[in-house]
Amino acid sequence: MTKINSAGILGTGYCLPEKRLTNFDLEKMVETSNDWILERTGISERRIAEKNQPTSYFAYRAAKMALENAKVKPEELDLIIVATITTDRIIPSTACTVQNMLGAKKAGAFDLTAACSGFVYGSVVASQFIETGAYDKVLVIGAETLSKFVNWKDRNTCVLFGDGAGAAVYGRVPEGCGMLGFDLGADGAGGDHLDIPGGGSLNPASHETVDEHLHTLHMDGKEVFRFSVKAMGETVLKSLQRANLTVDDINLLVPHQANIRILKSGSKRLALSMDKIYANLDKYGNTSAASIPIALAEAVEKGRIKKGDIIALSGFGAGLTWASCILKWTGEE
Repeated sequence: MTKINSAGILGTGYCLPEKRLTNFDLEKMVETSNDWILERTGISERRIAEKNQPTSYFAYRAAKMALENAKVKPEELDLIIVATITTDRIIPSTACTVQNMLGAKKAGAFDLTAACSGFVYGSVVASQFIETGAYDKVLVIGAETLSKFVNWKDRNTCVLFGDGAGAAVYGRVPEGCGMLGFDLGADGAGGDHLDIPGGGSLNPASHETVDEHLHTLHMDGKEVFRFSVKAMGETVLKSLQRANLTVDDINLLVPHQANIRILKSGSKRLALSMDKIYANLDKYGNTSAASIPIALAEAVEKGRIKKGDIIALSGFGAGLTWASCILKWTGEE
């Protein structure tokens, strides 16, 4: 690949449901407790979409904020990528729905399915288009309404997940800035550890699949935890190596917000202090593909990221997939 441009983030945005579901609310719904959830996950509450709010509702609003912060008009977009596992419908893509809502008439649009790694996957794809000169402006959105795919009687999963969306506009940035290195990976042998078994061509929808809760999230918590602890640090180190940087160069790591114990383990493996790891899962829970862009946009909003900072993004989740990238920040300050 011939790189003729540098690609980076021009603006970020996010959108969250207004409804909060606390651990104390969950105590009334399933056999669990605030202390049990906090100790094992670090989550205090999560945001829950209303029935009439599909994934596109939040994706569109996060996108609008990102475009405004980037000072980019919808009609300037060349491509829209929506990373999600909770699409509005099987077809059309949620990206096409958002394209229409935005009025981004010249933009191509597609959904990307890499679960919790999805936003980083999408960011890398967006950067390739810009670096080769094929496109100038690409909108990447991570959006989920996982509450609609949770078995609210399964305490091992229902306490973890929340809803929301985050977005970033990618475009040309000065040479030496933006995307400096990345790592994408997958291990399909672990696909059964975290899945939604029903609704696809393997298990088409039927009375039986609904009765057996096959359209909700199923997770082998121990296997996913073991994988995540290893993946979070290893992928960041690979991206740093490709960027010719070290852990000491990182100003802020924005990881997938899965579990506070995973983040602390990643901190130890990388020898990176928790002060340099952005965490907001206590407020929002695990929002899958939305978690990294929500955290990134919030970090920017709070002044945790400034021009010239080295930012690491790290995702890991169903697939099994993992992904990371290193950015030199030039976007909104």
